[in-house]
Amino acid sequence: MARTHGEARGGARRWAGWLPALIFGGWLAGCAAQGPSILTPVSPKGRAEAELFWFILAITAGVFILVELLLLYVIFRFRARDPQRIPLQIHGNNALEISWTTATAAGLAVIFAMTWRTMAATSTPPADAMPIKVIGHQWWWEFQYPTLGITTANELVIPAGQPIRATVTSADVIHSFWVPQLGGKMDAIPGRENVLWLQSDVEGTYYGQCAELCGVSHANMRLRVHIVSEAEFQRWVEAQRAPAAQPTEPLAQQGYQVFMSKACVGCHTIDGTPAQGKVGPNLTHVGSRTTIAAGLLENTPENMARWLDNPPAIKPGSRMPRLGLTPEEIQALVAYLSFLK
Repeated sequence: MARTHGEARGGARRWAGWLPALIFGGWLAGCAAQGPSILTPVSPKGRAEAELFWFILAITAGVFILVELLLLYVIFRFRARDPQRIPLQIHGNNALEISWTTATAAGLAVIFAMTWRTMAATSTPPADAMPIKVIGHQWWWEFQYPTLGITTANELVIPAGQPIRATVTSADVIHSFWVPQLGGKMDAIPGRENVLWLQSDVEGTYYGQCAELCGVSHANMRLRVHIVSEAEFQRWVEAQRAPAAQPTEPLAQQGYQVFMSKACVGCHTIDGTPAQGKVGPNLTHVGSRTTIAAGLLENTPENMARWLDNPPAIKPGSRMPRLGLTPEEIQALVAYLSFLK
């Protein structure tokens, strides 16, 4: 049976009544979700940006509430009782128009001033910042420590309290380096170097993501930042500076031979060996990383075997092809790569 016009209007009113509750519920669900957020900063820059966000939100929320209250007042106070009567017209009321224009301009001026101050305070790294070069690739991150002679991938390790001068660029297309809790994001553009200030006083692991659509596996281009104590960082630096250890177990030795005889040697670097490829991540100490495949998989022997068997099945469009390795070769490679601590 067809619905009457009145029933349709009643249904629309019921949906309109539920709409604010649905929107508010969705907002609460988003706030409650676990994960990296600019609203839980752990860095001086992140805190400054979060404070600016809450400040602007407070002003805009106040304007919204004021406008809605005035709108409701006008609706009920001046609703038409006589359809033939024309309401009082205020066009040309200079005092009223100047008042709301001035109030709006003043609010925008305050927001502009606060934004300018925050940008000025967070755009330039401190003079004692440690330099790190961040290079985006399809689809992984390369991290170089020029003053320490270290190159690693997908997991950035920095000491707590130490400001970092991150120089961000790209080897192929435009990417965007973003670790929400550390504040700000920076585009990685081929042929150009952009500077980003990173710092955290809180030890822990913080998650990041490429924030610029860069291809089929854009969503799989992840990273982690490990904030550690100064002592732990120095131990990490010492370990990373060392060349790759020579395997002693027979299976790992077999894996070394497989690595050097297959296409792996042409794409990856392992310091202290003939492998000096620059296409893929540096694997000198890959066994010490917590993840593989740019943060997609935990670094376990099982996951390493899955990745070596068929990379494009895990990361669509992966530049690492399926190499046709036998199960025995895969197990040997897993033993060798896991040995590289």
